[in-house]
Amino acid sequence: MARGWESKDVESQLDAAEERARLAKLPKLTAERAARNRERESLELSRKRVLHDLEAAQNPRHRATLEAALKHLDEKLALL
Repeated sequence: MARGWESKDVESQLDAAEERARLAKLPKLTAERAARNRERESLELSRKRVLHDLEAAQNPRHRATLEAALKHLDEKLALL
């Protein structure tokens, strides 16, 4: 039984080593590029939330505010 556990442990170590080697070959993101990616993801999530809120909004003033927010988010996304 101990051999089974040992072989599984060795197998998982080999898999981990292969994964590290695969990740090492990927191009590295610069700090600026990573920050831009995070900002884009944040804006896209905000946009989804505003769209969801807009679907449920019934008050005309609230709808207008959400539409303005959506326009602002679209403009910021276009700049990225």
